[in-house]
Amino acid sequence: MFNVLFIAPIVGVIALIFAAIKASSINKVDPGNERMKEISKYIEDGAMAFMSREYKSIAIFVVVLAIVLFFMNKLLSLTFILGAIFSMIAGYVGMRAATKANVRTANMAKEKGMAGALQIAFSGGAVMGLTVVGLGLIGISCCYLLFEKIEIITGFSLGASSIALFARVGGGIYTKAADVGADLVGKVEAGIPEDDPRNPAVIADNVGDNVGDVAGMGADLFESYVGALLSAITLGAIAHKTEGIAFTLLIGAIGIIASIIGIFFVRGDNNPQKSLNTGTLVSSLITIVAAFFLSRYTFNDYRPFIAIVTGVLVGLIISKITEYYTSAEYSPVQKIARESGTGASTNIIAGLSVGMMSTIGPIIVISIGIIAAYYGTGGLSNPVNGLYGLALGAVGMLSTTGMTISVDAYGPIADNAGGIAEMCDLPEEVREITDSLDAVGNTTAAIGKGFAIGSAALTALSLFVSYIQTVGLSSIDVSKPTVVAGMLIGGMLPFAFSALTMDAVGKAATKMIDEVRRQFREIPGIMEGEATPEYATCVDISTKAALKEMIIPGLLAVIVPVIVGYVLGAEALGGLLAGGLVVGVLMAIFMSNAGGAWDNAKKYIESGVYGGKGSDSHKAAVTGDTVGDPFKDTSGPSLNILIKLMTIVALVFAPLFGSGLFF
Repeated sequence: MFNVLFIAPIVGVIALIFAAIKASSINKVDPGNERMKEISKYIEDGAMAFMSREYKSIAIFVVVLAIVLFFMNKLLSLTFILGAIFSMIAGYVGMRAATKANVRTANMAKEKGMAGALQIAFSGGAVMGLTVVGLGLIGISCCYLLFEKIEIITGFSLGASSIALFARVGGGIYTKAADVGADLVGKVEAGIPEDDPRNPAVIADNVGDNVGDVAGMGADLFESYVGALLSAITLGAIAHKTEGIAFTLLIGAIGIIASIIGIFFVRGDNNPQKSLNTGTLVSSLITIVAAFFLSRYTFNDYRPFIAIVTGVLVGLIISKITEYYTSAEYSPVQKIARESGTGASTNIIAGLSVGMMSTIGPIIVISIGIIAAYYGTGGLSNPVNGLYGLALGAVGMLSTTGMTISVDAYGPIADNAGGIAEMCDLPEEVREITDSLDAVGNTTAAIGKGFAIGSAALTALSLFVSYIQTVGLSSIDVSKPTVVAGMLIGGMLPFAFSALTMDAVGKAATKMIDEVRRQFREIPGIMEGEATPEYATCVDISTKAALKEMIIPGLLAVIVPVIVGYVLGAEALGGLLAGGLVVGVLMAIFMSNAGGAWDNAKKYIESGVYGGKGSDSHKAAVTGDTVGDPFKDTSGPSLNILIKLMTIVALVFAPLFGSGLFF
């Protein structure tokens, strides 16, 4: 008899085949003239050099942790290495596709207009999206089919989480050091436009779009996807044995098929936002309908379907709330732009206010989603079923990750295409097309960050529940001093983590600013366009800073939970995870949305309102944007991974924790 569990890896392979077809179709497109090829080569070389050096640094961490895990369980060590390798492969493939698609998007804008450019940019994103979900589903399903022990699969998730943290933090530091340096010296001091080839940091800035917003974002959602599947498998096995595991993996397979179909609905169109929305909606609807029939077939019960639908709806609603707070079409961003007229200080105050206010909607939606998923699956009469429902909510939200990443990764590709068009002095109408694509990309990026935070919250919660079940706790007693201490430490960690990553961006940006100023000062003819800046020097500054500064935040996320669990006990560690989850989610929403709002307030002013480019309002908005850059692209997104990684570490090392060293 055919084992239905084999459907999952087969569908994963299908996803990889479609990704390969998309990559091949991109490579067949003409990359344009020699100048375009030259600029593209600068960006590609910088991106791949960073990734190579980053992976070499991460490999040391992977080997050390694999040795530690080997003494706990040899198979756990093996799955950990597999998870790390799969995450690295996903990042590499996505980066390669993005750096091939950017120049071809610019050329298609010149040759075929908006429709052709959209098709190439989105295809580049689709390669990343399908690779992430394909490798994720293959990895989790094959680990289960081979070893049939759920505790062994936690190693795969830990491997994915470890790479994700370093990719997000390292990529975020890289991209924002370059971005802040390019903006402050280029735009504000030298008065030259964005993506001007005279700016020495312009190539590093474009490389940063790829390492942060493509590879980093892909690794983040790969980790969420794998973590959600793991927690649902763990709780599904307790609640429904094999049926619970099969249902989880088949929902993953359905989501991939739905994403592939949705990708085909994104056609070359003169309305990019409408086309992308259509693809996303089609994927979600197919998943919902298929989940209904699968739920009836597997359990003869519609209640697991309620959890899946809840997750899908939570993702969609959070995305719309994020769009409201970060899009220039709505009042929060317009308010920040208006406040910029009285200087940078009022711009920053308004941005902080918008970011804080933006936490209300997502938290209410997530809270309702948690309650609906738990009680909708029978949690009142059978708590184990309710806990499985929570995990299914996360799986439902992440089921169409293939489509989500495709849309999200399209943004930085379009941004790069605009940069290449500017640097290669392509006709004005080409830049107008790439600017339109980039504007949509900014919205999709902000929405993607909101989705990533929401999915991280549900994934971390379901992993937290898995941890509670694994260590045999029926509840956590918050009146115990050790638990309170754990909660306070957990709540402190997102602040410490954010401080380290913000400080890292500040240090790296200072070096970048000094270097750009030096080149303007010492290399004659740069401002006249007669001399070529030393792009490679700026790329090297960002690379070295990112690799150096990502180590301590990464170790913090792994070491602190282990110490607390060993010294204060398993229940105190549960308190740490709860504290980290609550504060981390709030901080991530606040920072990501504040940063996105500052960014789009600047772009709103650049469109011609409140004095337009070069005005005092614009200068204030640029300052606000540079504050928001590490908020939305470094610290905020990295917190997603922090809350998930801490929970995975707790789950993997749970057998070592008892009641504590002294208790």
